[in-house]
Amino acid sequence: MKPFGGSGLKLCSSILDQTIPSYRGGADMGLLRKVDVPVYDLSLIRGIWEVRVKKQRQKQKKEQERVEKSALARIDQEWQYRIYCKTLKSDERNLLHHYLERTTLTNTIQPYTDGDEQDQKDEQEQKDVEQKLTLQLNGDRWMDFPRELQWMTYLREWHVRGTRIRQLPDYLPLFTQLSVLEIPKNAIAELPPEIGKLTGLRELNVSYNRLSKVPPELGNCENLERLELTGNYNLSELPFELSSLKQLVHLDIAENRFVSIPICALRMSSLQLLDLSNNKLSDLPQDMDRLEQLVTLFIHKNNLSYLPHCLTKISTLKMIVVSGDELNCIPTRLCSNPDIKFIRLYDNMSEEKKKKKKEEEEKKKKEKWRRWREQREEEVKDGSEKEFIEAYVSSLKDRDTIPYATTKVTISCLM
Repeated sequence: MKPFGGSGLKLCSSILDQTIPSYRGGADMGLLRKVDVPVYDLSLIRGIWEVRVKKQRQKQKKEQERVEKSALARIDQEWQYRIYCKTLKSDERNLLHHYLERTTLTNTIQPYTDGDEQDQKDEQEQKDVEQKLTLQLNGDRWMDFPRELQWMTYLREWHVRGTRIRQLPDYLPLFTQLSVLEIPKNAIAELPPEIGKLTGLRELNVSYNRLSKVPPELGNCENLERLELTGNYNLSELPFELSSLKQLVHLDIAENRFVSIPICALRMSSLQLLDLSNNKLSDLPQDMDRLEQLVTLFIHKNNLSYLPHCLTKISTLKMIVVSGDELNCIPTRLCSNPDIKFIRLYDNMSEEKKKKKKEEEEKKKKEKWRRWREQREEEVKDGSEKEFIEAYVSSLKDRDTIPYATTKVTISCLM
């Protein structure tokens, strides 16, 4: 179908050929003759266009994947490594080679040994292999990732904790075998969109950093099982694209600024643990029973005054932790169910803290009362002032002369 092409033009020309002679033969017949006008469905045009755009995007994605899997990237990486080695001294180069050396298990025949000794040897070899495939960075002396890390793309785990690193490296997508990325207690301000290329990632921990948002591309990490975003303070929402994390069983977004549960969290069908503690939640959604496999729910230290009845429909639920200070409406089937550990947490304050809190509350009440009184007095004052001006102006209308200046004098009489 060509809506703006040849067939449409031919149809229009044939209609004109039929209408022009009748118009010439007689004005009445030309006016009474029925003219067919072609009408096109714009939704069809839009559908065709969207299909073409989708195919083009798929083509571009395949081309990008082909380039990434080609040998060009590896060759370029090897050349960059050689150039870097040329700038090092012999001792530094030998140390780097030793640092980058991979431990591989050989297939050579081993001499017969006792079973226990062989098991211990295998365990030790396995530990050595795991240690070689793991990156460990600790301490505030680290300001950035080491440069030689870009050639260690075989690593499977990153454990970076307590450093002053502010951002992840640009070469992060090269670590296609990465399954664990633990980077808590650093100074990281954002996650790059390229993190979505780590499709083998199973655990991601970015707790106690400086995140204010999460990239939608993280939803491409469909094998993710554990996501921890605790204590980022400026984090208040999650992108809807994270709904595709169907393998996620652990979601921790405590100590942030969420005012409601993210929509994507309710679509994580495998979720077993959800930690929403220490946020700004005022209520819970009525469709939380969509989390059919939820086992543990932390919702303490929020502004909740009631719990929805839908929580009683989650048959797998075994533990709920709430704050008992402000919660005053709880479904009976939750707090009396022997299969559910319903834990109420109260702030255990000392007498001095209680006294201080009471004084602060009294101070707030007095301050509130004072402001209300001032506002009330201001409103009365404004009203009397307006009435005085109106009365004074109206009195000037009957006077022959108008004074140059007028001074208002208030006299208070005590009876």
